[in-house]
Amino acid sequence: MVHGMGAATEDPELWAFLASRHRGEILSGTIAAIERFGVFVALDDSPDHPIFPGVGFISIPELSWRRFEAVSDVVQVGQRVSCVFLQFDTWNGEARLSLKATQSDPFQEFADTVGVGRRLQGQVTKLVPFGAFVQVAGGVEGLVPLQELTSTPVATPQEAVEVGDEVTVTVTDVDRERRRLLLSRRQA
Repeated sequence: MVHGMGAATEDPELWAFLASRHRGEILSGTIAAIERFGVFVALDDSPDHPIFPGVGFISIPELSWRRFEAVSDVVQVGQRVSCVFLQFDTWNGEARLSLKATQSDPFQEFADTVGVGRRLQGQVTKLVPFGAFVQVAGGVEGLVPLQELTSTPVATPQEAVEVGDEVTVTVTDVDRERRRLLLSRRQA
């Protein structure tokens, strides 16, 4: 990634624009370029950036609450977006933005309505050595630890489930802080 070493600091108009932004402010613009490390946004009313295709930048984790394979699953070049301003990146002379901060966190909405002991239907999305991830709501996945997958011990999750399987699970823990959901298939 090419860094705008000093280029932005020599652009008083750009510096003034960025320095006058406040954390939490909503900025609108157009997706200018999609890179594997994030997305550049051409912000409305902002001066041009001397190096980058846009003054605004959204890092991959700030794009969405939901898991996605490709950035293009979330945004497209030319798309209009409104983002929350996070910080003025003085090194690159850019506005660090968050798209997901403008959306409600589906995990917290889920946690408001679902407690420990609740039985849910879900779909297995991913197998890992220590268990299986199950999607139980839009944008909400939980982990079924290996020992909770079946009533009889298994060495790998593949012995119990496959990706795409519909399963019934019971909520065993909801951790709002870490946005972590633990599930059991054995107790269901």
